[in-house]
Amino acid sequence: MSQSHLILWRHAEAEEGFPDLARALTERGHQQARRVARWLKTHLPHEPRIMVSPAQRTQQTASAFSRHFETVTHLGTQARPRDLLQACAWPAPADPYTLLVGHQPTLGETAAWLLTGEVAPWSVRKGALWWLTQRERNGQIQLILHAVIDPELI
Repeated sequence: MSQSHLILWRHAEAEEGFPDLARALTERGHQQARRVARWLKTHLPHEPRIMVSPAQRTQQTASAFSRHFETVTHLGTQARPRDLLQACAWPAPADPYTLLVGHQPTLGETAAWLLTGEVAPWSVRKGALWWLTQRERNGQIQLILHAVIDPELI
């Protein structure tokens, strides 16, 4: 089995308002997205499959990295961890690198579920990403927390 990489990226800081799906990034949010996108571009060895919630703030966050992404309704604001994993066919995705741009609390719950086997209310900060790697070692499947990147620290 080769390695599979799942990168969970929470949208950057967004304006308050209604309707929820139309909320845009703030200037600070655009800066957060650009910083994380720069970091990703220097650390990803391959172009990932990019799947994004239909919300404007997630679309804008993903656009800081690439204009080539899929909008996936199942990654929207009401998504659950199972929805995210089914959308990208985890744990056996077709692509070795998958980048999901979505929302809290779903991203934190997904990270908790993958790393502990239990859904828990873990927090993913605005604009941050969690990079998980699945590999086989000595006949065992392992999940590794490869990186947690906060836009305020890069």
